[in-house]
Amino acid sequence: MSTGAILRLGGLKNVERFQAHAQALDLQIPCDAQIVTGAQSPLRWPLNRGPFKIGNRIAVQPMEGWDATPDGLPSENTVRRWQRFGRSGGKMIWGGEAVAVSHEGRANPNQLLAAPRTQQALAHLRDVVIREHILTTGSDDGLIIGLQLTHSGRYCRPNEHTRPEPRILYHHPFLDQRLKLPPDYPLLTDGEIESIIEDFHWAALMAWQLGFDFVDIKHCHGYLGHEFLSAHTREGRYGGAFEGRTRFLREVVQGIRSHCPELHIGVRLSAIDTVPFRSDPTQSVNGKSAIGIAETRPELLPYRWGFGVNPLDPTDSDLREPECFLSLLEELGIQLVNITAGSPYYNPHIQRPALYPPSDGYLPPEDPLVGVARQMAVTRQLKRRFPNLLMVGSGYTYLQDFLPYVAQAAVREGWADFVGLGRMVLTYPEILWETSEGSEMQRKRVCRTFSDCTTAPRNGLPSGCYPLDEYYKDSDMADKLKEAKKR
Repeated sequence: MSTGAILRLGGLKNVERFQAHAQALDLQIPCDAQIVTGAQSPLRWPLNRGPFKIGNRIAVQPMEGWDATPDGLPSENTVRRWQRFGRSGGKMIWGGEAVAVSHEGRANPNQLLAAPRTQQALAHLRDVVIREHILTTGSDDGLIIGLQLTHSGRYCRPNEHTRPEPRILYHHPFLDQRLKLPPDYPLLTDGEIESIIEDFHWAALMAWQLGFDFVDIKHCHGYLGHEFLSAHTREGRYGGAFEGRTRFLREVVQGIRSHCPELHIGVRLSAIDTVPFRSDPTQSVNGKSAIGIAETRPELLPYRWGFGVNPLDPTDSDLREPECFLSLLEELGIQLVNITAGSPYYNPHIQRPALYPPSDGYLPPEDPLVGVARQMAVTRQLKRRFPNLLMVGSGYTYLQDFLPYVAQAAVREGWADFVGLGRMVLTYPEILWETSEGSEMQRKRVCRTFSDCTTAPRNGLPSGCYPLDEYYKDSDMADKLKEAKKR
């Protein structure tokens, strides 16, 4: 399939045509015919359950900008992005963005860092969200703000002008090759893992002292927490059976509860995955981008390097272990769950459905709307199985003009408790707040998933909406991005 064979959603002029398009693809996507406004809008429904009193159903996903200082402090670009988090009107700010618990665990040299020297600056980011949120909604009642804590594991690259410095739990038959790791590349020792767990404890204590309502112990997108879940081949206490692969989470939670028992905990989880994908040069389009194909080998079956995948057909999902994981969260008293999928590093069409790939990516092997429906279906199934968990759904941005119609239907029909906005926040953070208020949608601000927000950081530039946001569009950074894309 080429991009020319995919119907562009921006060309669909009304919701009826969108509904017909989804039906033609045989996709189950809830979609209302009209946008409901005011207090009757499902997106404006409050949610009161247990200790949580959350004012509406709009959530802001963690959106990292690769624009902090080498010391881990927020820059002007970082502050501007957090302003947009608050401006969204969402009462659930999930994590703001990924904050590394140690320098060694940073995914890039410009990632925010939890450290004594950054505490005041992180507190300022929280204050910025609250101030902007009040300007949008008139009140901070029902606002909950989290901080996503992360260690990047296999994708660590903490220092400028150096190669990546992976910290891996096991050897992967495909991902090791992509990082050019030799067969004897060292694995994290149990002692090193215990030290990382202590870093999470300290960072969570810091977040609590700064006033954050919860921390997200990140288990998604190929980073360390997610890699633990697929560490079937690792020997010792932190691998092998399900108990070993979830020991990291349990020990992180135990320490947080010991140091700051009043701090809530959430988990963003890649509930499904698939094998890594790569460009297929035999299926190039216009002699440029190539369509993605799955990396599979019959001799590697059953597949032992995944989580939420069918080991006999690793291009297919299997929710048995993700359901065990959510059962564990319930046992640990964790109610906040954010469902996502895959990884931006090795199967971005699963994680972030888009028509246009980043510079180092591949053309989608399926209509991106299929990817949206896949994530929504998984969230729906897990929500039915675990009705007491508070679930944020992901993957909505590709819906573009039809996002509000689908979002309100998803909440009303119980597919998710919250609709999470990711890339859309970079260009049009107010989309769900404005439309549920009765304002006309600003179509020129709607994200069209051109993927420049990913291409830019892949080339050492800050993430932002270069096509639509004048702040980035008219900057020197945009010129550098154009040159990088030519290369």
